[in-house]
Amino acid sequence: MEWRMRAIRGATTVPENTVEAMREAVIELLDELEKRNQLHPTDIISVTFSVTKVLNATFPAAIARSRPYWDSVPMLDVQEMQVDGSLKRCIRFLVHAYLPTSTPIYHAYLRQAAELRPDWNVPQLL
Repeated sequence: MEWRMRAIRGATTVPENTVEAMREAVIELLDELEKRNQLHPTDIISVTFSVTKVLNATFPAAIARSRPYWDSVPMLDVQEMQVDGSLKRCIRFLVHAYLPTSTPIYHAYLRQAAELRPDWNVPQLL
């Protein structure tokens, strides 16, 4: 079986700028990432999280590091550029992972972020 580096996108929104709201949203998003792609954190090369300007209660990477096996994944948090009319209170990620080339990629867009890429937001069929 041939493996290669693959990229997976995802995003979610939070109702408010609190540690609790961000933790709930990031955990939900990462659970969905792992479930949809049958992905184990040891296969992840790196993760970049971006947050909109108003989200500064905590770092998404700090939340991710509290998960089993995620403490050794290289992660980076960045602030997203502010664009008029863009989705508010949004957390996005770009995950790079080693996966079999024959494995389909399932991106995860949750909550209000589902509007961003409805063409990519197709859950895995079990």
